[in-house]
Amino acid sequence: MLLLALGCGLAILLAGGALLVMLAGQDDPEPPVALGVESSIGDMQVTVRSAIERPDTEMLTVELVLGGVDDTDGAAGFELIASGRPIPPGDRSTCDSTTVEPVTCTLVFDVSTADGESRVLRYRRGDDQARWDVRNSNG
Repeated sequence: MLLLALGCGLAILLAGGALLVMLAGQDDPEPPVALGVESSIGDMQVTVRSAIERPDTEMLTVELVLGGVDDTDGAAGFELIASGRPIPPGDRSTCDSTTVEPVTCTLVFDVSTADGESRVLRYRRGDDQARWDVRNSNG
């Protein structure tokens, strides 16, 4: 029994060491893109101009410039990560299809069920993604 317990402990120790080596080899995540800075995500150019959360409406409004390619679903890759949960844009959003010419549009997120203050906007396009920390950008 004692040898079996020692064998299990050694197996756990080796597995932990292997996990540590795997984690040490991973790249650090890209830092968030600053507001007002244009970013290329796949074939799309995105600039998040502002993000304003109004407690009286429990909505977060994000104004952005989006363009670079004609796509009927160009804005579909946006989501807000609030309190660790993804929130899709709501009905009041004006971002939909995109064109080669950049246009200004608005994303509106319902944050009434979000606990805490974490607010990260994420956009995925193909294999690329970018994120913006919008929690401290209230104007």
